[in-house]
Parts: sequence; C-alpha cells; structure tokens
Amino acid sequence: MPHPVPKPWLVQKYGGTSIGKLLTSITSTIIPSYLGTHNVAVVCSARSGTTKSAGTTSLLLEAIQLATSDEANTERLEEIISEIENEHLGALKTAVRTEAYMSPDVLRTELEIRKDCEWVRHTLKDAWQRGEMENEISDRILSIGEVLACRIVAASLNARGITSTVITLDTIVQEAHGHNIHLLTNTFKTSPTTFLSALAVPIASKLALLPPGTVPIITGFFGQMPNSLISSVGRGYTDLCAALTASALSATALQIWKEVDGIFTADPRKIKAARLLATVTSEEAAELTYYGSEVIHPLTMAQIDVAGIPLRLKNVMNPEGSGTMIFPSENARSSEGSDGEVEKGRGIEKALFMKKHGYYGPHSSRRRPTAVTSKSDICVLNIRSNGTSPPASFFARTALLLEKYDVAIDLISSSQQMLSLAICCPGSSPEGLRFEDAMQELGAVGSVAVMNGMSIVSVVGHKLRNMVGVAAEMFDALAKARVNIYLISQGASEISISFVVRAQDAVTAMEVVHANVMGLPLQREKENVFAKGPWLY
Repeated sequence: MPHPVPKPWLVQKYGGTSIGKLLTSITSTIIPSYLGTHNVAVVCSARSGTTKSAGTTSLLLEAIQLATSDEANTERLEEIISEIENEHLGALKTAVRTEAYMSPDVLRTELEIRKDCEWVRHTLKDAWQRGEMENEISDRILSIGEVLACRIVAASLNARGITSTVITLDTIVQEAHGHNIHLLTNTFKTSPTTFLSALAVPIASKLALLPPGTVPIITGFFGQMPNSLISSVGRGYTDLCAALTASALSATALQIWKEVDGIFTADPRKIKAARLLATVTSEEAAELTYYGSEVIHPLTMAQIDVAGIPLRLKNVMNPEGSGTMIFPSENARSSEGSDGEVEKGRGIEKALFMKKHGYYGPHSSRRRPTAVTSKSDICVLNIRSNGTSPPASFFARTALLLEKYDVAIDLISSSQQMLSLAICCPGSSPEGLRFEDAMQELGAVGSVAVMNGMSIVSVVGHKLRNMVGVAAEMFDALAKARVNIYLISQGASEISISFVVRAQDAVTAMEVVHANVMGLPLQREKENVFAKGPWLY
C-alpha cells in the first residue's frame, strides 16, 4: 500500500491588532480552512487593541523605561502589568467556547498567564531597586507579550478541537551562534542576512519534535539578539521570525495577515485612485518599505529571497481576497521552473504569473511604475566644502561624522564641493540631540544649511531604468503642477526614482505621478471602500 504524501507546510503570521480584534475569525475560520491541504505553523505578534501604540509590546516598553528611569513610578508599573494581565485573561475567556472555559487546558492557560505576568512584575521591581536592567532581561520581558498572545491562540484552537502547542524561540540565537556577545555583535553587524539565516536550523530542530498534526503557535519574539532585538531588528521582528520559520520548514508559502487587502499603488487614504496590486517583486517591496510604506521589514525580504519562498499579504477581514503576492528576487534564486504559488493547490508558475502582470514577456518594456509612496519628517542638509580637502576626503569625513552620531542618510546628491543629503528629522528625542551634535561637528567640514519640513516622494517600479521617458514625464508633470523639487536621486537598485519636496506638496506630487506617470486616473472612490486602515501595514 503506497505511503500517503505528506502535506506541505504553510506559515501564517498574524499581527497584534488582528489577534486583539479578530481572533475568533482566525481560529474558527481562517486557520481551519487550510488544514485540509497543509500543515500550518502560526507565528504571533504580541496582542494589541485598536492601535499598536496601546498594545502589549508598547506597554512593556513603557514599563521597562519606568523601571530604569531616575524617577520610577511604581504605581504606574503595577498599573501596566495589571492591565496586561486583565486584558489577556479577558481575551482568553472570549477566545474559547463557553463550554470549554472550565476545561483543564483553559484553566492551565489561565494559570500560565498569571505566572507570566507575576514574573514580569517581580523582574521589573527588581530592576527598579537595582537601578539598571541588562539587555537580556529587557528582551525576556518583551518576549512575554508574544508568549501571552500565543497562549490565547493555542487555547482557542484547542477548544475547537485543533491540537496546537506554544513554541518559544528565546534560545535560538545562542543555539545557532553561541554565547560570546562580542562575536555575536560583530557577526550580525558584518552579515545580518547570513547571521539570521542560521537561526532556521534551531527553529527546524524545535519543530521536528512536534507530534504529527500539531499546529505550532510560535512566538514572534526570538532569542537574545546583540544589543537587544528591538535595537538590532526593530519592531518588525515578527515578520522576520515568520520568514525564518518558513525557511526552517521549507514551506511552500508564507502568509502575512493584516487588516488591509494588500499593497496598493499609493496610500488610499491620500490618493483616491489607489488600486490593489496583485503582485510585486521583493525588490519593489523592500524599496517601498524603505521609503515610507512599511510593507515588510527589509530583513524579512532578504530571508524570503534566500529561501526562495513566495510571500502573500492577506486581509483577516477579507480572507477570500487574493491579497498581494511578493515573489522572491530572481537574483537570489532562479525564477525558471515551477517556483510557483501552491496555496490552495493552484500551482501557478511564477513566470506565468509575473508575465500576466507585465513583469516579463514581450510587453514588459511598456510597464508603468508600480507604486508611489512618501516619507515625511525629512530635512535636507546642504553641505558646502570649506575647500581644504579633496572631494573624496570631504565625502568621507561627512559620512564618518554622520555614522558617529547614528544619523541615517535617506538620499544623497553630490558634486565636487557640495553634498545634499535627505535625512529623517528626529525632533526632540534622544536621536534629535545626537543630530544637533552632528550638525555642530559638520561645521568643521564645511558650511551647513538645513531645510526643514520636507518629504521624500519615491516612484518604484521593476526595471525602472528600462522605462524610457518616465523621468521626463514625471518632472514635466510636476512642473506643470508647480511642485518645486529640492533634491533628486535614483536608487542604486535602479528600481526607484526619489525626490524631495515641501511637506505640504507631497500629496499633490503623489497625485500628479499617480495620474500622469502611472496612468491611473483620479475619482475612483468606489474601488477603495475597503481601504480603511493603514495602507500597507
């Protein structure tokens, strides 16, 4: 008798607001709908309410800051932990069926939630008394947010007869790279993609121990990263964890579920004619993320490129919608063969899918740009050399000074004696203080003029360099709309053209590009009634 063919793995990642608002739909409808054809692994962010700023991770970050500040507020600390505990206990009660609430599994989950919160409470008070907190401890505190969310998701699935278990990943960095902090830091700084790719090995080892048919519910927070996970990776670490899990399982696809239908040609909150995109390349997604759209964390894109796994953005509120497919880079993995979409067994080859949407084939040269996006809170630095150094030294000294103060450059344009830089204006934050110090030291390099209140507008498209006449169309249309441009730069990837305008002109510039260069007319409100929240995140 022939052996049954094992089902392929599908990895699904759910964000905190989805878990906070739509958990019943996730555990009773979405996840079960895939179990007939796939083994499903679920990666969870920490639970949120209506906004990320009021979510569990934000509350834990506030608590960590309070516990280590000079003016610690112990009453507020207790208030935060009690709020987190009560929110999750209430969510647990809502997530399981009434008849299952007194079951041993749910009672055990309730006890685990209380124990987790008590550990956080004790650890924060200990840090407050000592006046300090190590990065490892702050990481462990933050990881509790994902652990609590996973406990509720697993309990909800188990209450519906779907066997699931919580998997924590707090030791995988040390399992993959050892405990030498100096070595960890240098390795990550030198090659972050390679460093992170190695984490798939311990993830695979953990998941291999699961009984067949079990749905792993995996914490999106992983390991103790050099200088903390937030500092090393940022708030998008759960997407990255999902990509690593997909790589570990050799999954056929990675799904990231949000509260929007996918990626649009522009922000539909600003551009009424914005349309949903069926597909984008990973290079386009990374470029859109960098210039303000927050599609997917750039390190996540690098991992799906290395693994050759397609990624689909889906809407929890519209699970039947097709969403947006992001295909791996053809530079990282050959696009020949059937590196196709296998979700729901459709088996559409990548090449055919991309050709259908104009990326390949005889008409690919006629493609218009894919999307336009903007990034606000930008200032432009115009630095004129004092003439005492050759151009190479002038550029190098400027770059070293900005690196010294962790000032990131978004765009750059140069001549022999002049540099124009677009950077994020940090305001009155600690980053703002470093920015002011950097400006003072730059005075030794040359004269510095700062223009505040600017925005970057970026036009992104696959093989944009082959779209003859696009730049001319764009700048002609902007000139007719009387939009002044202060800096222009074409990305090294050659799939984007960016320019800086006054912040008050950013929406006008996007509308002009969207209508005149991308060829998408205005007045299409009916197509965007579903675009209520953030357009890409």
